[in-house]
Amino acid sequence: MVLNDTKVLPARLLGNKIGGALIELLFIEEVGENRWKVLIKSNAKLKMGEEIYVGNNSISARLFDRTEEGAWLIEFNKKNTVKELLNRIGEMPLPPYIKRAKNQDTLFSLDRERYQTVFAQKEGAIAAPTAGLHFTKDTLEKIQKLGVEIGFVTLHVGLGTFLPIKRENISDHLMHREYYECSEEVIQRIKRTKERNRRVIATGSTSCRVLETIARNDNSSQLSGWTNLFIYPPYNFKYVDVLLTNFHLPKTTLLLLVSAFAGRENVLNAYEIAKNKGYRFFSYGDCMMII
Repeated sequence: MVLNDTKVLPARLLGNKIGGALIELLFIEEVGENRWKVLIKSNAKLKMGEEIYVGNNSISARLFDRTEEGAWLIEFNKKNTVKELLNRIGEMPLPPYIKRAKNQDTLFSLDRERYQTVFAQKEGAIAAPTAGLHFTKDTLEKIQKLGVEIGFVTLHVGLGTFLPIKRENISDHLMHREYYECSEEVIQRIKRTKERNRRVIATGSTSCRVLETIARNDNSSQLSGWTNLFIYPPYNFKYVDVLLTNFHLPKTTLLLLVSAFAGRENVLNAYEIAKNKGYRFFSYGDCMMII
């Protein structure tokens, strides 16, 4: 069984423009020294070259470019450890359908613990690998006692995983790249498992995409890097035999991946049953195992 050990960064930060207008920043990816890719929400118009302020106006950054997906590239004016700043005053980047009032300080602190898997190790995600949220340490120990080997990969969940599909033709959808890592040991264990006609269980779409990226490359030297693998029907899965995954929202790449794995009709039938039974969908929702 393969799990994604990425750790969610408290990547949401409040700031303001020089005129005082409030802005909200979501830090997506570090792109260079003192440079980050961010999504910015603002009621006021943002301009290239403009300065913004975070950390109670103690730190400033400059907007220096736009990206294809509408994100901003910002450059901090002084050497700052942005991750240290985020860990100190940032908020967890909860999905927009999970609401938090500004006076819910207790919930904000709990989010740092609960919107994180119990095996999270490597900081860099802006969303939790939701299939992993179903596990406790006790559950993992019970699984191992049943004779199931457990291995870890890393995929820092970013825009690629959760941006909705807006194109009429799904093959036109731009899948944004996300950073992944996998050890040689995990790949060798997977190969031995396949040779023994035993099954490889991917926990979540992110673990699945790491394994299929490596299988597709067919090159053990490419065990880390960036993947924009977009899995949709028809697709021949090479490493993954079983998929544990949450119930996903319409018009998402996640739903297409599941449809590629189980067949569109099977998935839609399962989803109808889930809706009738009152199952919950997405981040803190229920899950299903496709065997």
